[in-house]
Amino acid sequence: MGMKTFSLGILLIAFFIFLSNHSFSSDGSIWVESDGVAYMSEIDTPKEVMERAKRDAQSRAIEKAVGIFIKAHTLVSNSQLAEDLIYASVRGKIEKVEVVSEGWDQKDRNIYRVKLKSLVKPVYQERHEGIDIKLTLSKYELKEGDEVKIFYKANKDCYIYIFSIASDGSVTLLMPNSAMKDNFIKGEKTYTFPDDSSNIKLKAIFLPDYKGDIAEERIKIIATKKKEDLISLGFQEGIFQVYDARSTGMISDLVRKLNLLEPDEWTDATVVYRIKR
Repeated sequence: MGMKTFSLGILLIAFFIFLSNHSFSSDGSIWVESDGVAYMSEIDTPKEVMERAKRDAQSRAIEKAVGIFIKAHTLVSNSQLAEDLIYASVRGKIEKVEVVSEGWDQKDRNIYRVKLKSLVKPVYQERHEGIDIKLTLSKYELKEGDEVKIFYKANKDCYIYIFSIASDGSVTLLMPNSAMKDNFIKGEKTYTFPDDSSNIKLKAIFLPDYKGDIAEERIKIIATKKKEDLISLGFQEGIFQVYDARSTGMISDLVRKLNLLEPDEWTDATVVYRIKR
């Protein structure tokens, strides 16, 4: 089987910034409306049903606000993948609630409905005693054509996802790939990508239209406690998954999926390298 060579900067992907129509306060809080509903059984009191409906509406308000926080604050561009994914850990806290309407359903008197207007504040949770991952490269200053290897080690058993982000925002998912689908690693063991037995080689190559003498690029690794379907499918280039200009939702989708995890169930790390002519 012939040797496969992958360039760290072969793609050109354009992503757009999501512009929110919502108005945020100085601390990032936002007003949202939400509906709640509760059903009264034979053992419930009317007061219990009313409170349950309000809790349902508040839960929906937080869920709605978090979605807005993610869309409005995440730069939907591949270069954002190289930054700390702080918005993937955002949760919501209700600061104030106003009742828009409430009452028993006209058709079914066992159903209580409420509409709330809630002021929801973003809260960024810290990770405690979760996954910690170390990421290094064999070289950080490369000349065009140089090969480079990626070294990584986690403190716990986990699943890893390795991305290459070129200077123009181009992204390729290096691991897992069609040749190496198993992305599980053991804790406290150092891994190499690609390893010595692989026929994959990572080489530093300038993009065809790049005019500068130095290009700054990044490797990003995300580790999760459990196996997660983090990345929606783009198109296949060789053994790697890549994303073209039409895949504008990839970063938003990634952040949304990470947001569903608890902060201590995932982590990320980034290293920067430079290519010189």
